[in-house]
Amino acid sequence: MRILFIYPSINAQVGFNYGVAFLAGMLKSRGHETALITINEKLGYPLDRRRVEKDIESFAPHLIGISMVTNQYKYCLEIASHIKKEYSLPIIGGGIHATADPEGVMESGLFDFVCLGEGEHALAELVERLETGKDCAHIPNLWVRKNGTVIKNPVAPFVDLSTLPPKDYEVFGFQQMIDAKQGWVGVMASRGCPYRCSYCFNHQMVNLYKKDLRHEKGRLHYLRRHPVDEVIRELRYLLGTYENITTFIFDDDIFTLDKAYLVEFCRRYRKEIMVPYVVNAHIRNFDPGKARVLKESGCKVVKFGLESGSERIREKILNRRMSNDDIIRGFEIAHQAGLHTSAFVMFGFPHETREDILMTTELLGVIKPGRFRWSIFFPYINTDAYHIAREGNFLNDRKMASLDNFFEESCLDFGPEMNLWMEKLQKVFPWYVNKYAQIAVSKQYARLVEEVEALSAEQWSDVKDDFPRRDQEVSQYCIGAGELHYAIKFNPFMGVRSDYFLDEEAEKTRDG
Repeated sequence: MRILFIYPSINAQVGFNYGVAFLAGMLKSRGHETALITINEKLGYPLDRRRVEKDIESFAPHLIGISMVTNQYKYCLEIASHIKKEYSLPIIGGGIHATADPEGVMESGLFDFVCLGEGEHALAELVERLETGKDCAHIPNLWVRKNGTVIKNPVAPFVDLSTLPPKDYEVFGFQQMIDAKQGWVGVMASRGCPYRCSYCFNHQMVNLYKKDLRHEKGRLHYLRRHPVDEVIRELRYLLGTYENITTFIFDDDIFTLDKAYLVEFCRRYRKEIMVPYVVNAHIRNFDPGKARVLKESGCKVVKFGLESGSERIREKILNRRMSNDDIIRGFEIAHQAGLHTSAFVMFGFPHETREDILMTTELLGVIKPGRFRWSIFFPYINTDAYHIAREGNFLNDRKMASLDNFFEESCLDFGPEMNLWMEKLQKVFPWYVNKYAQIAVSKQYARLVEEVEALSAEQWSDVKDDFPRRDQEVSQYCIGAGELHYAIKFNPFMGVRSDYFLDEEAEKTRDG
């Protein structure tokens, strides 16, 4: 059979879809043909109905699979609706949104099947039953529309990762993706996370599998790792097959959990790969030994999720139980090992105050990470944080339905004054960090912050698009004065320390 995947990623970063890669790899291993349409303007494929039609007709699929995340769900519905009008093709919906809200996906009436949880075996079985004309009603992990009703099959146990065939990179036009991301290539060595942060889908996955399998959490085996041999083999394949790879990004929720695994990986990586790489770590599960082996094996950046500088917000809203002292200690460990650090932060949480948000900028000023990325809280459907926002009457459903990313604005309503301030903060977040960082230019940035805060809504609307340019102008002044500061670099929602980006620019000049 021929299976066409469609992945809308509109007005978003270029991202590698691991789910599709595994699904396509499984189908290819069983002799099926696959193709993928990634709808992303940065890859030269904007949302264009006629172009999608041409690609469908050219490939002539027997089944279409649409991979969904909540921010892109409106586009998924638009595409599925058009396909249903033009073609007599079955459609299966999958991905995080389908797992989180299968009821809503099925109620749209546009999908014949919805896949919940891990879908490699479910999709392979569905394809083979469709091909042979067998009944598809009772396949684990699938909800199936049949004779006007929806059959809700429970999930099967989590997949043993060592039994899966290799991911399919060819279906992506992967070289184009590498070049679009300036040589940064995403990979994963594990699945799952032991933590239950309220805004993340992991607790939804655990709850779903616990309910359907009637297991206790400890028996689910949600957290799994690919063997080190397999990971190294995949990296060598990528380096031998594609050009211009400069950095590997391990997108595991927490790469550094298992110290024995980490030590073995770092030993092999240092010996056989030695391309700079990036990992996610957890503040409460990081120590000098882990920092040392990461540095020695060529780790370029270690990333930590902080989300908020307010201990109240982290504990009461986010279910992230770590203190600010823990955070400060974790960054000190990384910096002492010579690692470049990155901090993920968000603002716009339900019940969050201006003071809570300022605590986040103040904490960044204390820990002084190499870089930080900020985003605006988006309440992914049916997460614990979504229910907190809903019960607190913070959600603006119209805005939530319209947003296609979590970087530009909030879909929560805090009142006109707070809404305006957060809109300003989204544009000039590094200015606040510089203000509180106790560096030589802090007073200068404090004056800039005062200037921004004094703008009325009408004045702000007139000038807000000019602030990226102003940030670069102020940064150039600081560079000329030889003063450390954070500036917006690499994308519109990342602040980077000047000593790092100046060193990187000098290195590129030498190499060029």
